[in-house]
Amino acid sequence: MIYFDNAATSYPKPLSVYRELERCTKNYCGNPGRGSHALSRLSAEKIYEARELISAHFGLDMPENVIFTYNDTYALNMMIKGILQKGDHVIISDMEHNSVYRPIDALYRNGIITYDIFDSLCLSQERSAEKICSNIRKLIKKETKLLIANHISNICSAELPIKDIGRLCKAHGITFMVDAAQSAGHTPIAMEEMNIDILCAPGHKALFGIQGSGFAILQKDVMPRPIIEGGSGVDSLMKEMPELPPERFEAGTLSVPAIVSLAEGVRFVQERGVNEIHNYELTLFDRALEILKEFPQIKIYADMHRGSTLMFNIENIDCQRVSDLLDRYGICTRSGLHCSPLAHKALGTVDKGAVRISFSPFNTLRELDFFYVALKGIICKT
Repeated sequence: MIYFDNAATSYPKPLSVYRELERCTKNYCGNPGRGSHALSRLSAEKIYEARELISAHFGLDMPENVIFTYNDTYALNMMIKGILQKGDHVIISDMEHNSVYRPIDALYRNGIITYDIFDSLCLSQERSAEKICSNIRKLIKKETKLLIANHISNICSAELPIKDIGRLCKAHGITFMVDAAQSAGHTPIAMEEMNIDILCAPGHKALFGIQGSGFAILQKDVMPRPIIEGGSGVDSLMKEMPELPPERFEAGTLSVPAIVSLAEGVRFVQERGVNEIHNYELTLFDRALEILKEFPQIKIYADMHRGSTLMFNIENIDCQRVSDLLDRYGICTRSGLHCSPLAHKALGTVDKGAVRISFSPFNTLRELDFFYVALKGIICKT
């Protein structure tokens, strides 16, 4: 099997992730913060280690502001709905995933907020950080409370100038939230340097945790309302959730196996080096692009952006059919709209979708050679 669907969830995971997952479930998987016995203490210690590791990895020294969730969508929803109030205005990019678009639009339809969408692709003109920021400036109002930007698209490798956008938000007093679903683990992120107020990311993609892991990281002056309430292991006599993070946002039992697997995945990324991973994936991207361009029947989308993801269609073959045929060759891809209709609309593929291939450090150039053989077979037979 050749796995080119890492933008959905990474596979395989590093061996260290599997080993720590086994150690956790066998040796120390107590309920953290819910007891004074050894297993509870060990779990709590491992979770705090994970907070320290993740906080430092993204350029902060505030482990208590790392909030564990079950995925990126959960983190984004918690933060969006915990920050916004009636009358607020929000700005989002035209490349946002449904995990941002749907909760924002739901708040709009319920009469709570208004929102605008900025052009981040700039397909009709020369794309630059200044042009993108200019597009944002035109939408800022006195009611603008929050700007959400997808760091790197989940359907192609289009990247937003996060540092420039962060500087703009800071100058206007706007809370800046970044969805790092496709950048965390692929490219360096420094929250302080980039003026990111809230960073949300999954654990199960390029950070190599198991499914069921995700997080939000808050800057020290950001404190949303909790929208999930329940047991936290502290202040049990209080009717309200605790005032401070992380317990303010982590109601109920945490998934200790998912969190420790994520911590091991982050260690793997740090040991391998984010820049080394990024450069290796660019090598894979360039080879895949070269292969796709050999076939005149193939349309490639947003190939001016290099990264870990490529999207394409084969002329006169439905994208789902292409993925099915590639699967017969043992190649895993994803087709359709990828839960991102805004991005597909921006790229002109909302009516038909497309095929996506996405890489991790475990993919090889040899796999891409076989990908070429498979494409040639599909095109020749249709």
